Amino acid sequence: MRQNPQTAGRLRPVDLARRHGLSTQAVRNYEAAGILPAAGRTAHGYRTYTPLHADALGAFLALVPGHGHATATAIMRAVNRDEPAEALRLIDGSHAQLLEDRRTLDAVERALRDLGPGAVPAPDEGAGPGATFVGPLAGRLGIRPATLRKWERAGLVTPRRDPRTGYRVYDAADVRDAALAHQLRRGGYRLEQIAPLIAQVRAAGGPEPLVAALDDWHARLAARGRAMLAGAAELDAYLRARDRPVRAQGPHRPQDNT
Repeated sequence: MRQNPQTAGRLRPVDLARRHGLSTQAVRNYEAAGILPAAGRTAHGYRTYTPLHADALGAFLALVPGHGHATATAIMRAVNRDEPAEALRLIDGSHAQLLEDRRTLDAVERALRDLGPGAVPAPDEGAGPGATFVGPLAGRLGIRPATLRKWERAGLVTPRRDPRTGYRVYDAADVRDAALAHQLRRGGYRLEQIAPLIAQVRAAGGPEPLVAALDDWHARLAARGRAMLAGAAELDAYLRARDRPVRAQGPHRPQDNT
C-alpha cells in the first residue's frame, strides 16, 4: 500500500533499493540524474529519502518498459523541474510513435496480403517500369544509400546490375523487399532475423513465413501499450503526491552532494 508522504518518515537509500531489487548505488545514480528529487541530509551528511522519493522511483521504473530508458528519464527530469507540460509532451511523443508503429505493422500486413506467385516480375535488361536505382529508392524510404548496400550484403535485397553502367537496378520485387526490410527494422527486428523471412517470401511467393513474426509484433505493441498505461498510473500518483502540502519530509539540504 502506498504511504502518505505527508505523514511518513525518512527512508534510507537501501530502503528504496530493496523495494525494487536495485543497488543503493543505482538509487544514488537516479538521484544524480534528476530522476529522483534531491535527497535530504542528516546532521552527519547521510542521504534521507521520503515516500515521495519512493513514488518517483516507482514512476520511473514503471515508465521505462513503455517509453524506454532515455524518454522515461527525460519525463522524470521535467516533472522534477516543475515542468509538467514538457513531461506530457514527451509522453505524447511516445504514444504518437506507438501509433505510427501500429500503422507500420498494418502496412506490412497489407503488403504481404498483396503478395502472390506472380508478384515478382521477370528481370529485364534495362530499368523499366517499376524499377529504380539506389538513390531514389533510399530517398523514398527515408534511409541512406549506404543502408541499402548494407541490406544487400545481408541478403535482404538482391538488385541486379545494369550491364552497361554497373549501377544497381531495383526491380519491383526488390522495392517490395526493401520496403518490408525497412518496416521490419522499424518493428525492432535485426538484420539476421529479417533476411530468412524475406528469402522465404521470395521462395514461397506468399505471406506465410511472416505470420509468426507479425503475431509477435502485434503482441509486443500490445505489451508496450499496456506498459504505457501502467507507467501513466504510477506517474499520476507521483504527480498527485508532489501536489500535496509537504510535512514531515525530514531535513532537506540538496547542496551537500556527498
